[in-house]
Order: sequence, then structure tokens, then C-alpha cells
Amino acid sequence: MKIDVFNHFFPKAFFERYIAGGAAGKDMGKRMASVKAAVDLDERFRLLDEFGDVRQVLTIAQPPLEAIANPETSPVLAQMANDGLAELVAKYPDRFIAFGASLPLNNTDACLREIERSVEQLGARGVLVYTNVNGAPLDRPEFQPIFDEVARRDLVVFLHPARGSRFADYSTEDKSLYEIWWMLGWPYETSAAMSRLVFSGLFDRHPGIKILTHHMGGMLPYFAGRAALGWDQLGVRTSDADYVSLRQSMKKRPVDCFREFYADTALFGGASATACGLDFFGADRCLFASDTPFEPSPGIFIRETIRAIDSLGLTDDDKDRIYRRNAERLLKIEIYSAPR
Repeated sequence: MKIDVFNHFFPKAFFERYIAGGAAGKDMGKRMASVKAAVDLDERFRLLDEFGDVRQVLTIAQPPLEAIANPETSPVLAQMANDGLAELVAKYPDRFIAFGASLPLNNTDACLREIERSVEQLGARGVLVYTNVNGAPLDRPEFQPIFDEVARRDLVVFLHPARGSRFADYSTEDKSLYEIWWMLGWPYETSAAMSRLVFSGLFDRHPGIKILTHHMGGMLPYFAGRAALGWDQLGVRTSDADYVSLRQSMKKRPVDCFREFYADTALFGGASATACGLDFFGADRCLFASDTPFEPSPGIFIRETIRAIDSLGLTDDDKDRIYRRNAERLLKIEIYSAPR
């Protein structure tokens, strides 16, 4: 049994109203509207038929709700998305075993109401949070109640990068070229958001909070040495803020705080990167995920991710944790099912 813990699907009504209609914008909207398996159940089932023992945890795909709706209307989008995902999980439990609820992150009060509704009425096992909220960092005070509530309920935060072509590669330009905003910008986004949460004291306030980082924790595993010996010297490079006192106030080394995140294997088959992430986070904090269906040919993300994991010479116990048991533990689900 394999649990694909981070992939994406649009409920049909949500897709037709907010994605196909053009509300999602040019770049990501174009991408989302072109992927059949992101909305067509028959296409998704055909894709999954190749992998008879894979069950998926659903979240909707880009763009963030707050990027396409104002604070008054974004709660309506969240409700429609979550109702649709909950219906899919209830109707097709042999395909979809859980979902992460979407939140209207530009309306904190509505977020708290939607967390309560989606968990208590719909059975959501976590919440989808993007690495910034229309450009605002996640350590802003207005977002703290969301993390407080997630920690209180012991939910999983599905942390997904958000960045578009309007975020220029250089200050002398007004847009990013060659899709650098996606290729390199998304791992940076994830790493920057993780850093802001660490240095905001989130893990001191909420030990054990469960934050699952997409794409194996962005850049952090590769830069483990810089995060360790470099951030052990936090403040020596800065003259206009007292980061030395901040570092001394932390209960753990920064690098050890980063190891408290969880990470998924959605690296499109990069075996070396997968090994690097496993070395950094450990097998207990890594979960199988594919990022389906945004792939150049159907099934290749799942196929290549499995190939990468299986090529690393891991023990059967470690592979079972990555493929199944870690997800069961984090999401509080138990599955006993023979392969299809």
C-alpha cells in the first residue's frame, strides 16, 4: 500500500466556475485548465489504474484562493472546494482516502470557521496553506491564530509554494523569465517560509506541530551545512537588528528546528535529491507524494518517484514508513486493503 499524500484535484463545479472561466489568471490559470487529470475523474482513475496499491490524499491546485478572490468572497470558494473534495473522498474511498481543506487566507476569521467546519463536518485531516498570502509572510501576527488552531486540533499543514512570473528574477526587471519563478522560485519560497516560521518561534510555541513541506523541504536539505554552522552565527552579518539575542532565546539550534518539519518525495524522480532529503529529515518525517497530475505524460510522476525511492537501498521498514505508515500516523487513518 502506498499513500500519495500531496497531489491535486479540482472538484468539477469549482473548476468550471473559477478555473476554466479564467478567474485563475494567465500563467497558472493556463496551466491548470490544460491538465485533464486535474478535473476529469475518468482520466484520473485511468492514471491510477497503473498503480493498483496507491491511494491519494487530495488538495486543490493553484492558484491560492486569496489570489483570485477578495476577503469577502474567498470563504465561498473555500467552502465549494472543500465540499467537493469531501464528496470525492466519501464516494471513492478506494482511490481517495483523505483531503486537506482549502482556506481563505486573506480572511483569518473565516479561516478559523472553515477549519472548524471542514474538520468537524467534512472530515478534513489537514489544511492547505501557501508559503505567502498575496505576498505577506506567514509569520505576520494575523496568521498566528490559524497555526494556533491547527496545532490545537493536531492537524497537518500542507505547505505549498506560491510564486508567479510577476516576481522578477532581478530588481531591474518586472517579470521572471524562462519559468525561473517556478523552477527555482518555488523551492526558495518553501525554504523562506520555513525560515520565517522557525525564527518566529512557532516550534517553541507549538512543539510537535505538523507541517508537511512540498517538494522535500525546498532547498533546506541541500543547504544543511549552511543552515547549521551558518545560522549558528545568526546576527554576525547584521547591524540593524539584534539577531544574536534572538538566536540565544531559541530553545534549539535553527537547523534542529528545520528538522521538525515533515517533507514529501514530490521531486519528479530525483533520486539524489530524495536521498539528500531523507538524510536531513529522516525516514520518520518523509512521506510519499507525487504532485500528480502536472506531469509531461500520464503517471510518470508516480512511476519515477517510486523508482527513485526504490533505488536507494532502503530497508523494507523505512520504505513502508515512507510509503504508508507516516501518512497514517500524521493523518490519523488506518488502511487495510489488498492491492487492486
